[in-house]
Amino acid sequence: MVWTGTWVAERLGVELIGDEELPALLGLALRRNPKRAHLLVSGVLGKHVPQHPSVVYGAGLDLGRRVRALLGDEEAARAVVLGYAETATALGHAVADGLALVPYLHSTRRPVPGVAPAGGFEESHSHATSHLLLPEDPKLLAGDGPLVLVDDEFSTGNTVLNTIRDLHERHPRERYVVVALVDMRAAADRDRLDAFAEEIGARVDLVARAAGTVRLPEGVLEKGRALVAEHEARHGAIREPETVPLASAFVRAALDWPRDLPDGGRHGFTPEHRERLEAALPSLAAGVGEALRSRPGTGRVLVLGFEELMYAPLRLGTALEEAGHDVRYSTTTRSPVLAVDDPGYAIRTRLVFPAHDDPADGPGERYAYNVAGGGFDAVVLVVDSAADTPALHAPGGLLARLGEHVPHVVLAVVPSYVPSRAPEAAPYTPGTAGTTRTVENSGADEATADDTVTEVPDATEAPERSSMLPEPLRGPAFSSYAPEEVGWLLQDLSDVELEAPTEEREEAIQSGGAHYAESLPVEYQPGERYQELFHAALEASAARIARAVGTVTETVLAERPGTPVLVSLARAGTPVGVLMRRWARARHGLDLPHYAVSIVRGRGIDANALRWLAAHHDPADVVFVDGWTGKGAITRELAEALKDFDGFDPDIAVLADPGSCVRTYGTREDFLIPSACLNSTVSGLISRTVLRSDLVGPDDFHGAKFYRELAGSDVSGAFLDAVAARFEEVAATVDTDVKELLTADRAPTWEGWAAVERISEEYGIHDVNLVKPGVGETTRVLLRRVPWKILAKRGAGADLAHVRLLAEQRGVPVEEVDGLPYSCVGLIHPEYTRGATGADGKAVVSR
Repeated sequence: MVWTGTWVAERLGVELIGDEELPALLGLALRRNPKRAHLLVSGVLGKHVPQHPSVVYGAGLDLGRRVRALLGDEEAARAVVLGYAETATALGHAVADGLALVPYLHSTRRPVPGVAPAGGFEESHSHATSHLLLPEDPKLLAGDGPLVLVDDEFSTGNTVLNTIRDLHERHPRERYVVVALVDMRAAADRDRLDAFAEEIGARVDLVARAAGTVRLPEGVLEKGRALVAEHEARHGAIREPETVPLASAFVRAALDWPRDLPDGGRHGFTPEHRERLEAALPSLAAGVGEALRSRPGTGRVLVLGFEELMYAPLRLGTALEEAGHDVRYSTTTRSPVLAVDDPGYAIRTRLVFPAHDDPADGPGERYAYNVAGGGFDAVVLVVDSAADTPALHAPGGLLARLGEHVPHVVLAVVPSYVPSRAPEAAPYTPGTAGTTRTVENSGADEATADDTVTEVPDATEAPERSSMLPEPLRGPAFSSYAPEEVGWLLQDLSDVELEAPTEEREEAIQSGGAHYAESLPVEYQPGERYQELFHAALEASAARIARAVGTVTETVLAERPGTPVLVSLARAGTPVGVLMRRWARARHGLDLPHYAVSIVRGRGIDANALRWLAAHHDPADVVFVDGWTGKGAITRELAEALKDFDGFDPDIAVLADPGSCVRTYGTREDFLIPSACLNSTVSGLISRTVLRSDLVGPDDFHGAKFYRELAGSDVSGAFLDAVAARFEEVAATVDTDVKELLTADRAPTWEGWAAVERISEEYGIHDVNLVKPGVGETTRVLLRRVPWKILAKRGAGADLAHVRLLAEQRGVPVEEVDGLPYSCVGLIHPEYTRGATGADGKAVVSR
């Protein structure tokens, strides 16, 4: 028998290496997706390849029983199972059934009015990346028992890491179990999962049916794109067999679905729900069987599920199988894949039809693979009532497409489950922050759209959510900067009360496990003496800052072809980005685009902001900008976050790099940058960014506040003007500096990180998260945190005048030391509270 990965393997040089069972489990196809060339096509998942329902369900049951054996009965009884949409929703259900007596939840891409997300995460390689967690019972994920995460394949581990990181921040637990049909990670990804488990202090086990790796030759992505284009140009984008004269009508099955029984795990599926479904399955199958018997000649039957709705049709399929029908099972999908009519290729045919459930990311194509030409006498299409719309029944809709290729079509509609606490909502308006829409109804036959069929554009995949995102905020409506200076890829939370005194924030973090980005410190209001220090420091350092601005800008212009797009990390990077833009305009007549985005320690960069940038600019042109480096936590955070997004360069351009963490900088000296002395009043009156699930939805930018009431104290423009006024006098020096830098070895040495580790041990802190190096970070410790002491480099002088004043005002000792690579280091109090914020944004337990 020909392996269904042969066609791709021979043309692209892709190799499947590992357990002997792998070729029987997996075939290969080519994605019509710019992020990954190949697709591993499972033969036992029931997604793209029709399979006996008993085989599909049995694969999940077996994995669940193996997890139960791993955990033991006592721990297994405390577990919660989480599956991934859309592909693994039924697999996760089956794993939960194998574990027995445990609740199940799957992620979803369908927002539901009135149900607040309990979490969310990104699936980087997918065509539709954002997942929501919408349990009806918010306590479902709040326990401390094992969390079992189920996906069809475990490839890089990014999706699982994003999930665990998000949930562990909210509800830490000691044990996680990752379950997949196949484990296809490379060695580096295995090491990364181990390191992550150690980092969060939890055990992470993996259970898979088979393991191996995919060996990809160099340039496979480009070769795959070329092969797809070549094949489609030669054979057309869609391979469908000749249509045959078929009946135009379909039969609607009488499906007596139990009242208030969830249609799946979108909002949670309990053991009690499972018992009710098991009891109802014989009668449900009988209703479908009666509809099939009303159409003569329905020997070979396909039960076709609908995207995330996989478990209900799967169990209907197993019940029909037990009743003696010859049944296969698969589902429709969002995933665009090339179809090739070759026995050595996993996707032989595909049907294309418009989305029919009013999806959150707008209209687009959907697909059913290996249905046309599959030899089926009948198709039982199972959808939820939210998807039983005029678009489903319209010419060119899914029912019509199935009717072109299969003699008999039966429609079975499962009532879409609406959580009892979900109220009615206003219609959804794309691009409206915080708005959701009604996408579910309780009547099995009630349509949710009008009779007008929206024309679907000719596209290879559903539009990205960037099309739904609003345009950047600009001054004077948001920030005191001129509108052309910067566009903020943020949402305005100015009317929300987010501030709390430092001690209260620390206590909230300690008692509730809150993330530092969920609230704001009270804005520091400098006294007259401190303001005088700021202006004196600005006058003394303006030329030095201008030189650093010129040096970093010229380095970027020399090393980035085309027109760089400056993207500042809000908010410390924003004044630097504005100055870099001013330099490029003054010296070269360039109007560089400039935006500000949010990045949050422990949660990464704003994924929606990146989507917006990728939709409006070439990611290769984006240059991330920050003010300075400390020990390099944000540098590492950005590099890790961008692994999930293609095309962006993780190198950050900074004004000062005293920690030797980046290769693009204005200087590596640790000196006073006056914008570090203040908060919003030197940063366009914008707060630090906010990320909180009740304020920032999956389709929103991160948030921030515009402190309009502080306009009288605003020195943002004065800071920019004072530095820009010195551009001309430093121009010659900058030219010399840049020539030397471009030929120098600028590779990061991370010497600052080594110094932080040494200080942590010498002072008995034993936690690098409580050590904040450099003038900028030390200032932040004094303004926002609970400082213990300040280490000052002997002879640092005027650069530390404001630090000494703040330390005096807060009663913090300043200790003169030798051998510091920084001008100063701030130490957060290691005994005051375990709520000191660490690199992951969470409470840090002092040792």
